[in-house]
Amino acid sequence: MPVVVNKYLIGKRFAGIALWPFIVVKNDRLKDDKAFINHEKIHLRQQIELLILPFYFFYIVEYFVRLLQYKNSQDAYRNISFEREAYEREEELMYLTHRKLWSFIKYL
Repeated sequence: MPVVVNKYLIGKRFAGIALWPFIVVKNDRLKDDKAFINHEKIHLRQQIELLILPFYFFYIVEYFVRLLQYKNSQDAYRNISFEREAYEREEELMYLTHRKLWSFIKYL
């Protein structure tokens, strides 16, 4: 899981993104933020489970469903099942060692 620093690949409102097989961060200091990197590693695992491309499709579809539901882009983003799992578990650095397959479904 290579971590790449590139401020141009990420939108203004985000600090990083998991783009299989990379974690792209906006600045170098984020590489040392263990919870942040763990959050992105959880996304990489989700991407593997959904065979990568379907992950992005479902992510976007769920975002628009949540946008209709919450009528606020930040609330929509925070309530995507993939994000809910990653935010809830990002501080648990050993989470991926015992995480069950398709665990994001619990967050739908």
